[in-house]
Amino acid sequence: MGDIARNLGIRIKELRERNNLTQQKLAELINMESSNLSKIERGIQMPKEESIESIVKILGIDIHELFEFEHITPKEQLINNIMNIVKNSSYEQMQTYYKVISAIKDLN
Repeated sequence: MGDIARNLGIRIKELRERNNLTQQKLAELINMESSNLSKIERGIQMPKEESIESIVKILGIDIHELFEFEHITPKEQLINNIMNIVKNSSYEQMQTYYKVISAIKDLN
C-alpha cells in the first residue's frame, strides 16, 4: 500500500490510543476482526467506507480529522531534518542537543 494507507493507519492508531481504546476494543466496537484493524493500522490494508464511518463515529470526530496527516513525518525525513539542524549548529549548540536527546532517551 502507499503513503495514504500508511498515514491513515498511523492516524487511526493515534486517535484510538488518544481515546484509550485497545485495538481489540475498537475492532469490536466497529464490528471488525482485530487482525484486520491491525493491518489497517500498519498500512497494509485500506478500511472500507463503512468501517471509516464507524471509526469516525466511535472516536467522536469529524471525518476530515481522520485524514489530517500533516504532523506525520516519515522516519527518513525526520533523520534528514535532524541532520540539517545539527550540521548548521555551533559546537555549543550540538552539545546542548546531545544533552537534551540523551536525557529524553534515558526517560524511555
